[in-house]
Amino acid sequence: VQLVESGGSSVQSGGSLRLSCKASGFSFGNTDIGWYRQAPGNECELLAVIGYDGTTDVEDPVKGRFTISQDNAEKTVYLQMNSLKTEETAVYYCTADPPGPIMYVRPGDTCPGRRGYWGRGTQVTVSS
Repeated sequence: VQLVESGGSSVQSGGSLRLSCKASGFSFGNTDIGWYRQAPGNECELLAVIGYDGTTDVEDPVKGRFTISQDNAEKTVYLQMNSLKTEETAVYYCTADPPGPIMYVRPGDTCPGRRGYWGRGTQVTVSS
């Protein structure tokens, strides 16, 4: 199982980025994939999950600004992030635990979590 994030960059407040999570080594068609982020001094924060059937769940703090989607042919999950804020500077990770749902990070834990599979993360820096 391998997950590789990309697309992180430096952007100004209010800007947009699209992150990618390229998956390999498992059946993409029966596995949910999630995005988390880890900001300095903060807990590992769940952002969004996409089910193997395409259903999505976006957490309230980013709802309306972040969108999760997938390309089954490319075995890639995307996180479109709009109207970024300086406090969203963090390392962004994708995670999966094939087959089936993701393993959620326990409160107080840091990313990457201790359960499931995680990528190495991609840095997003939002400046004012």
